[in-house]
Amino acid sequence: MAAYVIGHISIKDPEKWEAYRSQVPATLAPWNAEIVFRGKRVAVFSGEHPHADTVVLHFPDEAAARAWFASPAYQALAPLREQAADVVLIVYEA
Repeated sequence: MAAYVIGHISIKDPEKWEAYRSQVPATLAPWNAEIVFRGKRVAVFSGEHPHADTVVLHFPDEAAARAWFASPAYQALAPLREQAADVVLIVYEA
């Protein structure tokens, strides 16, 4: 079953965010994952959503998503991510 990692993002430091964001694709390759889309919020039709940006990553399965997140390559970027933005990462199966 495919898995999707959804990231809800509030950028704190645009320069650091761009540095982080530019390095993420290389961490996805070993897991046969891809960026489905990155986008900025246009409107919230119902409820409240504090984050302005979103990213959706596609993985072949949940195990690949978990392995990517725990990988040394991605974890090396975690401190930069935390400096650059407030990010909530959620995994969904589809």
